[in-house]
Amino acid sequence: MKITLKGRDTKVTPALQEYAEKKFIKLEKMIDFDEAIVVLKTHKDKQRAEITIPLAGTLLRAEQESGDMFSSIDQAAEKLERQIDRYKAKWEKKGRGTVRTAAPVSEAAPAAEDEDRIIRSKKFSAKPMPVEEAILHMDLAAHSFFAFTNETTGDINVVYKRKDGGYGLLEPEK
Repeated sequence: MKITLKGRDTKVTPALQEYAEKKFIKLEKMIDFDEAIVVLKTHKDKQRAEITIPLAGTLLRAEQESGDMFSSIDQAAEKLERQIDRYKAKWEKKGRGTVRTAAPVSEAAPAAEDEDRIIRSKKFSAKPMPVEEAILHMDLAAHSFFAFTNETTGDINVVYKRKDGGYGLLEPEK
């Protein structure tokens, strides 16, 4: 397991590094993953911890903010524990056996000419899956949308969370 700790407007001290590593030992016992990315940010008097764990086909992500960085790490790790429990239960309920291990997520730097508009660019693998599984991945990643390859049509689709609590599906016209 590789833990990448990054500090944005804050210094990553050895104490913070050691504390985060202890938290991830517990998470690693719950689910097998290769990498965890922890971004620690300070803004005014708030301390934020953002944790991302890439798994095969999905991302587990939690972010928490408090007055103390150690508390933020605790709260984000607890949030991830709940997500892992949900993920494992849904995965096994669908009869897929044990949870798969991590697949790295690559981030590309934004193009210089589009700096005004594109803040961040990501590459992802759009593996074929049914719409229900795509919704599961979106919920686990705590995002409002998810792009995937539709298993039945072979086209790239997007599922999104609607304001009324339902889900929407965007499909290309043929």
